[in-house]
Amino acid sequence: MLTAARLGAAALSAALLTGLAAGPALADVPAPTVPDGLYGKSDPTYDGVWRQSLALTALTAAKITPADSAVGWLTGQQCEDGGWPSYRAAGAACDTTFEDSNATAVAIQALIALGGHQDAVDKGVAWLKANQNADGSWAYNPGNPGDANSTGLAVNALFAAKTDPAGVAKAGRSAFDGLALFQLGCAAPADQRGAFAYQPDGVGGAPAPNALASGQAALAAGGGHLPVTGSVRSDAAPKTLACASDATAAGAPVPHAESGEAVGAYLTAQLAANGDHLSLTTPGAAPTPDYTATAWAALSLIQSGHPQQAAGAVDWLAKEGAGWTKGGTDAGATATLLLVSQAAHRDTAALTGELTALGPAPKATGAAASATATPAKKKDGGIGQYWLIGVGLLVGVGGGLLLSLQRKRNPHL
Repeated sequence: MLTAARLGAAALSAALLTGLAAGPALADVPAPTVPDGLYGKSDPTYDGVWRQSLALTALTAAKITPADSAVGWLTGQQCEDGGWPSYRAAGAACDTTFEDSNATAVAIQALIALGGHQDAVDKGVAWLKANQNADGSWAYNPGNPGDANSTGLAVNALFAAKTDPAGVAKAGRSAFDGLALFQLGCAAPADQRGAFAYQPDGVGGAPAPNALASGQAALAAGGGHLPVTGSVRSDAAPKTLACASDATAAGAPVPHAESGEAVGAYLTAQLAANGDHLSLTTPGAAPTPDYTATAWAALSLIQSGHPQQAAGAVDWLAKEGAGWTKGGTDAGATATLLLVSQAAHRDTAALTGELTALGPAPKATGAAASATATPAKKKDGGIGQYWLIGVGLLVGVGGGLLLSLQRKRNPHL
Protein backbone atom coordinates (compact mmCIF):
# COMPACT_ATOMS: atom_id res chain seq x y z
CA MET A 1 0.00 0.00 0.00
CA LEU A 2 1.42 3.39 -0.96
CA THR A 3 1.15 6.28 1.45
CA ALA A 4 -0.37 9.49 0.17
CA ALA A 5 3.06 11.11 0.27
CA ARG A 6 4.42 8.59 -2.24
CA LEU A 7 1.73 8.78 -4.93
CA GLY A 8 3.15 10.10 -8.15
CA ALA A 9 6.49 8.32 -7.75
CA ALA A 10 9.59 10.37 -8.52
CA ALA A 11 8.09 13.87 -8.48
CA LEU A 12 6.53 13.44 -5.07
CA SER A 13 9.54 11.74 -3.51
CA ALA A 14 11.27 15.12 -3.59
CA ALA A 15 8.39 16.65 -1.65
CA LEU A 16 8.53 13.91 0.95
CA LEU A 17 12.25 14.28 1.52
CA THR A 18 12.07 18.05 1.92
CA GLY A 19 9.25 17.80 4.43
CA LEU A 20 6.53 19.14 2.16
CA ALA A 21 3.02 17.78 2.55
CA ALA A 22 2.52 15.92 -0.73
CA GLY A 23 -0.65 14.04 0.11
CA PRO A 24 -4.22 14.91 -0.83
CA ALA A 25 -6.00 17.67 1.02
CA LEU A 26 -7.64 16.50 4.21
CA ALA A 27 -9.49 19.64 5.22
CA ASP A 28 -11.70 17.86 7.73
CA VAL A 29 -8.83 16.10 9.49
CA PRO A 30 -6.90 18.27 11.94
CA ALA A 31 -3.12 18.21 11.73
CA PRO A 32 -1.55 16.16 14.51
CA THR A 33 -0.01 17.97 17.43
CA VAL A 34 3.77 18.03 17.18
CA PRO A 35 4.95 15.84 20.07
CA ASP A 36 7.61 16.77 22.60
CA GLY A 37 11.05 15.65 21.59
CA LEU A 38 10.47 16.03 17.83
CA TYR A 39 12.58 18.49 15.84
CA GLY A 40 10.59 21.06 13.89
CA LYS A 41 7.09 22.41 14.36
CA SER A 42 5.42 21.43 11.08
CA ASP A 43 3.01 18.53 10.56
CA PRO A 44 5.09 15.35 11.04
CA THR A 45 2.67 12.99 9.25
CA TYR A 46 4.85 12.47 6.21
CA ASP A 47 8.35 13.21 7.47
CA GLY A 48 8.48 12.88 11.26
CA VAL A 49 10.92 9.97 11.41
CA TRP A 50 12.84 11.28 8.39
CA ARG A 51 13.55 14.73 9.81
CA GLN A 52 14.19 13.42 13.33
CA SER A 53 16.74 10.92 12.03
CA LEU A 54 18.57 13.51 9.96
CA ALA A 55 18.56 15.97 12.86
CA LEU A 56 19.96 13.44 15.33
CA THR A 57 22.60 12.31 12.85
CA ALA A 58 23.74 15.86 12.09
CA LEU A 59 23.77 17.01 15.70
CA THR A 60 25.65 13.92 16.86
CA ALA A 61 28.26 14.61 14.18
CA ALA A 62 28.48 18.15 15.61
CA LYS A 63 29.31 16.69 19.04
CA ILE A 64 25.91 17.62 20.42
CA THR A 65 24.33 15.11 22.81
CA PRO A 66 20.59 15.25 22.05
CA ALA A 67 17.98 15.21 24.78
CA ASP A 68 16.68 11.83 25.90
CA SER A 69 13.21 12.88 24.74
CA ALA A 70 14.48 13.38 21.18
CA VAL A 71 16.15 9.98 21.03
CA GLY A 72 13.25 8.33 22.82
CA TRP A 73 10.78 9.72 20.32
CA LEU A 74 12.68 8.09 17.46
CA THR A 75 13.12 4.72 19.15
CA GLY A 76 9.47 4.83 20.21
CA GLN A 77 8.38 5.05 16.58
CA GLN A 78 9.87 1.65 15.76
CA CYS A 79 7.38 -1.18 15.36
CA GLU A 80 7.79 -4.61 16.91
CA ASP A 81 8.86 -6.15 13.60
CA GLY A 82 11.75 -3.67 13.36
CA GLY A 83 10.42 -1.23 10.75
CA TRP A 84 9.57 2.45 11.10
CA PRO A 85 6.59 4.29 9.63
CA SER A 86 6.92 7.89 8.47
CA TYR A 87 5.06 8.87 11.64
CA ARG A 88 2.99 7.17 14.30
CA ALA A 89 0.89 9.14 16.77
CA ALA A 90 1.57 8.56 20.44
CA GLY A 91 -0.27 5.48 21.67
CA ALA A 92 -1.28 4.37 18.18
CA ALA A 93 -0.68 0.77 17.25
CA CYS A 94 1.72 -0.04 14.44
CA ASP A 95 0.12 -0.62 11.07
CA THR A 96 2.69 -2.55 9.05
CA THR A 97 1.21 -1.29 5.78
CA PHE A 98 2.53 2.15 6.67
CA GLU A 99 6.06 1.09 7.52
CA ASP A 100 8.48 2.42 4.96
CA SER A 101 12.04 1.63 3.94
CA ASN A 102 13.11 5.29 3.78
CA ALA A 103 12.20 6.04 7.38
CA THR A 104 13.69 2.74 8.51
CA ALA A 105 16.96 3.32 6.65
CA VAL A 106 17.62 6.81 8.04
CA ALA A 107 16.51 5.80 11.55
CA ILE A 108 19.06 2.97 11.51
CA GLN A 109 21.80 5.39 10.49
CA ALA A 110 20.82 7.87 13.21
CA LEU A 111 20.86 5.24 15.95
CA ILE A 112 24.23 3.94 14.78
CA ALA A 113 25.62 7.49 14.89
CA LEU A 114 24.21 7.95 18.40
CA GLY A 115 25.51 4.61 19.63
CA GLY A 116 24.02 2.42 22.33
CA HIS A 117 20.99 1.20 20.37
CA GLN A 118 22.24 -2.04 18.87
CA ASP A 119 19.04 -4.02 19.47
CA ALA A 120 16.95 -1.46 17.61
CA VAL A 121 19.54 -1.33 14.82
CA ASP A 122 19.61 -5.11 14.49
CA LYS A 123 15.81 -5.25 14.30
CA GLY A 124 15.81 -2.52 11.69
CA VAL A 125 18.38 -4.30 9.53
CA ALA A 126 16.41 -7.53 9.86
CA TRP A 127 13.31 -5.66 8.66
CA LEU A 128 15.17 -4.40 5.60
CA LYS A 129 16.35 -7.90 4.79
CA ALA A 130 12.85 -9.32 5.20
CA ASN A 131 11.32 -6.68 2.94
CA GLN A 132 13.81 -6.78 0.09
CA ASN A 133 12.19 -7.46 -3.28
CA ALA A 134 12.98 -10.58 -5.29
CA ASP A 135 15.00 -8.48 -7.76
CA GLY A 136 17.26 -7.20 -4.96
CA SER A 137 15.64 -3.75 -4.70
CA TRP A 138 13.51 -2.02 -2.08
CA ALA A 139 10.23 -0.20 -2.44
CA TYR A 140 9.12 2.73 -0.33
CA ASN A 141 6.35 0.56 1.11
CA PRO A 142 6.88 -3.24 1.06
CA GLY A 143 4.99 -5.12 -1.62
CA ASN A 144 5.48 -2.52 -4.34
CA PRO A 145 8.02 -2.28 -7.16
CA GLY A 146 11.42 -1.06 -6.06
CA ASP A 147 12.83 2.39 -6.77
CA ALA A 148 16.32 3.84 -6.85
CA ASN A 149 15.87 6.21 -3.90
CA SER A 150 14.59 3.54 -1.53
CA THR A 151 17.16 0.99 -2.67
CA GLY A 152 19.97 3.50 -2.25
CA LEU A 153 18.83 4.44 1.26
CA ALA A 154 18.57 0.77 2.26
CA VAL A 155 22.11 0.16 1.02
CA ASN A 156 23.29 3.21 3.00
CA ALA A 157 21.81 1.66 6.15
CA LEU A 158 23.50 -1.67 5.44
CA PHE A 159 26.86 0.05 5.03
CA ALA A 160 26.31 1.96 8.28
CA ALA A 161 25.50 -1.30 10.07
CA LYS A 162 28.65 -2.90 8.62
CA THR A 163 26.54 -5.37 6.68
CA ASP A 164 27.89 -6.16 3.21
CA PRO A 165 25.14 -5.36 0.68
CA ALA A 166 26.58 -8.00 -1.63
CA GLY A 167 25.49 -10.61 0.92
CA VAL A 168 21.95 -9.26 1.39
CA ALA A 169 19.94 -11.01 -1.31
CA LYS A 170 16.58 -12.37 -2.32
CA ALA A 171 16.16 -15.08 -4.95
CA GLY A 172 19.85 -14.83 -5.73
CA ARG A 173 19.73 -11.07 -6.38
CA SER A 174 21.86 -8.94 -4.07
CA ALA A 175 21.31 -5.36 -2.94
CA PHE A 176 23.95 -4.29 -5.46
CA ASP A 177 22.02 -6.11 -8.20
CA GLY A 178 18.91 -4.25 -7.10
CA LEU A 179 20.71 -0.90 -7.25
CA ALA A 180 22.04 -1.67 -10.73
CA LEU A 181 18.48 -2.06 -12.04
CA PHE A 182 18.04 1.70 -11.99
CA GLN A 183 21.39 2.89 -13.38
CA LEU A 184 21.61 3.90 -17.02
CA GLY A 185 24.42 2.12 -18.80
CA CYS A 186 26.01 2.04 -22.21
CA ALA A 187 22.67 1.64 -24.01
CA ALA A 188 21.69 5.15 -22.92
CA PRO A 189 22.77 8.36 -24.67
CA ALA A 190 26.30 9.35 -23.71
CA ASP A 191 25.19 12.34 -21.62
CA GLN A 192 22.85 10.15 -19.54
CA ARG A 193 25.20 7.27 -18.77
CA GLY A 194 25.76 6.72 -15.08
CA ALA A 195 22.53 8.46 -14.06
CA PHE A 196 19.85 6.68 -12.05
CA ALA A 197 16.23 6.48 -13.07
CA TYR A 198 13.57 6.49 -10.37
CA GLN A 199 12.25 3.19 -11.74
CA PRO A 200 13.40 1.12 -14.74
CA ASP A 201 10.23 1.74 -16.75
CA GLY A 202 10.01 5.43 -17.40
CA VAL A 203 7.66 7.33 -19.68
CA GLY A 204 6.99 5.16 -22.73
CA GLY A 205 8.94 2.29 -21.18
CA ALA A 206 12.33 4.05 -21.42
CA PRO A 207 14.17 4.82 -18.18
CA ALA A 208 14.95 8.49 -17.75
CA PRO A 209 17.55 10.18 -15.53
CA ASN A 210 16.11 11.50 -12.28
CA ALA A 211 17.96 14.13 -10.27
CA LEU A 212 16.93 13.00 -6.80
CA ALA A 213 17.32 9.30 -7.64
CA SER A 214 20.81 9.97 -9.00
CA GLY A 215 21.86 12.09 -6.03
CA GLN A 216 20.66 9.62 -3.41
CA ALA A 217 21.61 6.38 -5.13
CA ALA A 218 25.09 7.78 -5.78
CA LEU A 219 25.87 7.73 -2.05
CA ALA A 220 25.12 4.01 -1.96
CA ALA A 221 27.01 3.39 -5.21
CA GLY A 222 30.02 5.06 -3.60
CA GLY A 223 29.85 2.85 -0.52
CA GLY A 224 28.65 5.58 1.82
CA HIS A 225 26.16 6.33 4.55
CA LEU A 226 25.25 9.23 6.82
CA PRO A 227 27.06 11.12 8.15
CA VAL A 228 29.58 11.53 5.32
CA THR A 229 33.00 12.25 6.78
CA GLY A 230 34.76 13.49 3.65
CA SER A 231 37.97 11.69 4.62
CA VAL A 232 38.78 10.40 1.11
CA ARG A 233 40.11 12.64 -1.64
CA SER A 234 41.06 12.06 -5.25
CA ASP A 235 42.56 14.79 -7.40
CA ALA A 236 41.09 13.22 -10.54
CA ALA A 237 37.57 13.84 -11.78
CA PRO A 238 35.08 10.93 -11.61
CA LYS A 239 35.57 8.44 -14.41
CA THR A 240 32.90 8.24 -17.08
CA LEU A 241 31.47 4.85 -17.86
CA ALA A 242 33.69 2.85 -20.22
CA CYS A 243 31.57 1.44 -23.03
CA ALA A 244 32.46 -1.18 -25.64
CA SER A 245 31.06 -1.07 -29.15
CA ASP A 246 29.23 -4.42 -29.19
CA ALA A 247 25.49 -4.55 -28.51
CA THR A 248 25.81 -7.21 -25.79
CA ALA A 249 28.01 -4.95 -23.66
CA ALA A 250 25.72 -2.00 -24.29
CA GLY A 251 22.77 -3.80 -22.72
CA ALA A 252 24.68 -5.06 -19.68
CA PRO A 253 24.11 -3.49 -16.25
CA VAL A 254 26.72 -1.11 -14.92
CA PRO A 255 29.26 -3.15 -12.88
CA HIS A 256 29.20 -2.26 -9.21
CA ALA A 257 32.91 -1.47 -9.30
CA GLU A 258 32.22 1.30 -11.84
CA SER A 259 28.87 2.46 -10.50
CA GLY A 260 30.02 5.16 -8.09
CA GLU A 261 32.41 6.80 -10.53
CA ALA A 262 29.90 6.64 -13.38
CA VAL A 263 27.15 8.41 -11.47
CA GLY A 264 29.73 10.84 -10.06
CA ALA A 265 30.73 11.80 -13.59
CA TYR A 266 27.07 12.28 -14.53
CA LEU A 267 26.37 14.45 -11.47
CA THR A 268 29.51 16.52 -12.07
CA ALA A 269 28.40 17.26 -15.63
CA GLN A 270 24.87 18.13 -14.54
CA LEU A 271 26.06 20.49 -11.82
CA ALA A 272 28.42 22.23 -14.23
CA ALA A 273 25.66 22.65 -16.81
CA ASN A 274 23.04 23.98 -14.38
CA GLY A 275 24.82 26.60 -12.32
CA ASP A 276 26.09 24.25 -9.58
CA HIS A 277 22.70 22.77 -8.74
CA LEU A 278 20.33 20.09 -9.95
CA SER A 279 16.82 20.81 -11.14
CA LEU A 280 13.40 19.36 -10.45
CA THR A 281 11.42 18.82 -13.61
CA THR A 282 7.72 18.03 -13.58
CA PRO A 283 5.41 17.70 -16.60
CA GLY A 284 3.99 21.01 -17.73
CA ALA A 285 6.19 23.11 -15.45
CA ALA A 286 9.47 24.92 -15.85
CA PRO A 287 12.48 23.34 -14.11
CA THR A 288 13.11 24.61 -10.59
CA PRO A 289 16.18 24.20 -8.35
CA ASP A 290 16.13 20.90 -6.50
CA TYR A 291 17.82 21.58 -3.18
CA THR A 292 17.45 18.05 -1.85
CA ALA A 293 18.92 16.44 -4.96
CA THR A 294 21.77 18.97 -4.99
CA ALA A 295 22.56 18.26 -1.34
CA TRP A 296 22.66 14.50 -1.87
CA ALA A 297 24.77 14.95 -5.00
CA ALA A 298 27.29 16.96 -2.98
CA LEU A 299 27.34 14.34 -0.22
CA SER A 300 27.80 11.57 -2.79
CA LEU A 301 30.66 13.29 -4.60
CA ILE A 302 32.44 13.97 -1.31
CA GLN A 303 31.92 10.36 -0.24
CA SER A 304 33.47 9.16 -3.52
CA GLY A 305 36.57 11.27 -2.96
CA HIS A 306 35.65 14.18 -5.24
CA PRO A 307 35.11 17.18 -2.95
CA GLN A 308 36.44 19.56 -5.59
CA GLN A 309 33.60 18.53 -7.92
CA ALA A 310 31.14 19.06 -5.05
CA ALA A 311 32.52 22.46 -4.03
CA GLY A 312 30.35 24.50 -6.40
CA ALA A 313 27.19 22.77 -5.18
CA VAL A 314 28.21 23.29 -1.55
CA ASP A 315 28.76 27.00 -2.26
CA TRP A 316 25.40 27.24 -4.05
CA LEU A 317 23.60 25.58 -1.15
CA ALA A 318 25.29 27.90 1.34
CA LYS A 319 24.18 30.92 -0.69
CA GLU A 320 20.67 29.81 -1.62
CA GLY A 321 19.82 27.40 1.17
CA ALA A 322 17.98 29.85 3.43
CA GLY A 323 14.92 29.60 1.20
CA TRP A 324 15.05 25.82 1.38
CA THR A 325 15.42 25.72 5.16
CA LYS A 326 12.79 28.46 5.55
CA GLY A 327 15.26 30.53 7.50
CA GLY A 328 16.37 27.59 9.59
CA THR A 329 12.87 26.52 10.63
CA ASP A 330 12.54 23.42 8.44
CA ALA A 331 14.21 20.69 10.47
CA GLY A 332 14.74 18.21 7.64
CA ALA A 333 16.25 20.74 5.25
CA THR A 334 18.37 22.37 7.96
CA ALA A 335 19.72 18.99 9.06
CA THR A 336 20.53 18.01 5.47
CA LEU A 337 22.32 21.29 4.84
CA LEU A 338 24.28 20.82 8.07
CA LEU A 339 25.31 17.31 6.98
CA VAL A 340 26.58 18.76 3.68
CA SER A 341 28.54 21.51 5.45
CA GLN A 342 30.07 18.99 7.83
CA ALA A 343 31.11 16.69 5.00
CA ALA A 344 32.67 19.61 3.12
CA HIS A 345 34.42 20.87 6.28
CA ARG A 346 32.74 24.26 6.09
CA ASP A 347 31.70 26.56 8.93
CA THR A 348 28.83 24.80 10.68
CA ALA A 349 28.29 26.95 13.78
CA ALA A 350 25.23 28.84 12.53
CA LEU A 351 23.47 25.77 11.12
CA THR A 352 24.21 23.80 14.28
CA GLY A 353 22.63 26.54 16.35
CA GLU A 354 19.57 26.73 14.10
CA LEU A 355 18.99 22.99 14.20
CA THR A 356 19.55 22.78 17.95
CA ALA A 357 16.92 25.48 18.47
CA LEU A 358 14.32 23.40 16.60
CA GLY A 359 14.21 20.65 19.23
CA PRO A 360 14.51 20.04 22.95
CA ALA A 361 17.52 21.42 24.78
CA PRO A 362 20.45 19.04 24.33
CA LYS A 363 22.01 17.15 27.21
CA ALA A 364 25.48 18.40 26.34
CA THR A 365 27.22 20.58 23.79
CA GLY A 366 30.73 19.65 22.70
CA ALA A 367 33.43 22.18 21.92
CA ALA A 368 33.55 20.84 18.38
CA ALA A 369 30.11 22.32 17.67
CA SER A 370 31.66 25.77 17.43
CA ALA A 371 35.20 24.76 16.51
CA THR A 372 34.84 26.07 12.98
CA ALA A 373 33.79 29.53 14.06
CA THR A 374 36.46 32.20 13.54
CA PRO A 375 37.90 33.23 16.94
CA ALA A 376 38.17 36.90 17.82
CA LYS A 377 41.71 38.26 17.74
CA LYS A 378 43.23 39.77 20.85
CA LYS A 379 45.27 42.96 20.71
CA ASP A 380 48.13 43.65 23.14
CA GLY A 381 46.80 41.63 26.03
CA GLY A 382 43.31 43.03 25.61
CA ILE A 383 44.17 46.74 25.97
CA GLY A 384 43.44 47.42 22.32
CA GLN A 385 39.94 46.05 22.50
CA TYR A 386 39.00 48.29 25.43
CA TRP A 387 40.35 51.32 23.55
CA LEU A 388 38.21 50.35 20.57
CA ILE A 389 35.15 49.95 22.78
CA GLY A 390 35.64 53.46 24.17
CA VAL A 391 36.01 54.96 20.74
CA GLY A 392 32.98 52.98 19.59
CA LEU A 393 30.87 54.43 22.39
CA LEU A 394 31.84 57.96 21.46
CA VAL A 395 31.11 57.35 17.82
CA GLY A 396 27.84 55.70 18.74
CA VAL A 397 26.68 58.74 20.69
CA GLY A 398 27.62 61.06 17.85
CA GLY A 399 26.13 58.89 15.11
CA GLY A 400 23.07 57.53 16.84
CA LEU A 401 20.76 60.25 15.62
CA LEU A 402 21.90 59.87 12.00
CA LEU A 403 21.43 56.07 12.08
CA SER A 404 17.97 56.49 13.56
CA LEU A 405 16.96 58.80 10.73
CA GLN A 406 18.38 56.40 8.14
CA ARG A 407 16.41 53.47 9.59
CA LYS A 408 13.21 55.46 9.39
CA ARG A 409 13.81 55.88 5.67
CA ASN A 410 14.99 52.28 5.13
CA PRO A 411 13.60 49.78 7.68
CA HIS A 412 15.91 46.99 6.39
CA LEU A 413 19.06 48.68 7.71
